[in-house]
Amino acid sequence: MNRKLIAATAAGMMLATAGAAQAGAPDWSKVPGKTITVFYPGVTPIEWIRKGVDHSGARGMKKGETCVVCHEKEAADIGKRISTGERLEPSPIKGKAGSIPVTVQAANDGANLYLQFTWKQPPSAGGKKMDADNPVKIAFMLEDNKVELAHLGGCWSTCHNDLRTMPEAADDKKTKYVKDGSLGTGVYYDLLQWRSGGGGKSFDGYVADKRVMEGGKGLVSAEGKESGGTWTVTFVRKLEGGEGDIALKPGKTYNFGFAIHDDNATGRYHHVSLGYTLGIDTKADINATKQ
Repeated sequence: MNRKLIAATAAGMMLATAGAAQAGAPDWSKVPGKTITVFYPGVTPIEWIRKGVDHSGARGMKKGETCVVCHEKEAADIGKRISTGERLEPSPIKGKAGSIPVTVQAANDGANLYLQFTWKQPPSAGGKKMDADNPVKIAFMLEDNKVELAHLGGCWSTCHNDLRTMPEAADDKKTKYVKDGSLGTGVYYDLLQWRSGGGGKSFDGYVADKRVMEGGKGLVSAEGKESGGTWTVTFVRKLEGGEGDIALKPGKTYNFGFAIHDDNATGRYHHVSLGYTLGIDTKADINATKQ
């Protein structure tokens, strides 16, 4: 085989491979979306949630009631009251949006999970830019039904009253963690994040005994763009992964939650979702069906 033929064959194989990868991406216009309201949570760590004298829903959680059951329809109102300092926020940011409605779409192609988030940019509060490099960050977590309370409260099992930026924090470097968390026992959350700064950067990590923002092998790509005041961020993640990656299997559901750091926010000054379920080719709050 001559060199020109070899080069032509190699080029053809590369194009075919690229075409196959692109062919897996879903037609988002045909993928159903679920509107989920992320809201400003203030100082509501897992310790507060479980304390009945402070949170009446603690009694319901002991009976197996999820946060979604009680609060999904009032998420926007909760966010408004907290963001204005009416309750559970000792340091309110004047003008901060209390909530953001987000359209979430999911699909899979047998090898990859596709997740797309779309939301309208709220007005800026115009205050201090906590994270000057990143106007927007979005992250989601997946959990395989092993972390205590994850099936009821979503990502709240990673939020504690001793974390940095919390009023009770003693260590300004302490980030999210899971009680008794360990990769070895499977007690952890898979964490993926996209940041808007520098043209867009993505991170693939996990939250176990501490938060780790790298090392995961599941993330294929994460891309975001803003057009006309609307953000669209799309993640592509392998169904299988490596250490710190939750293996996603058809017919199973996983605990799912996400957060948006809007308006250059950092730490706890974000908007968060309640806990939902993500199903791979099975019924769940968010269905990632094969396209």
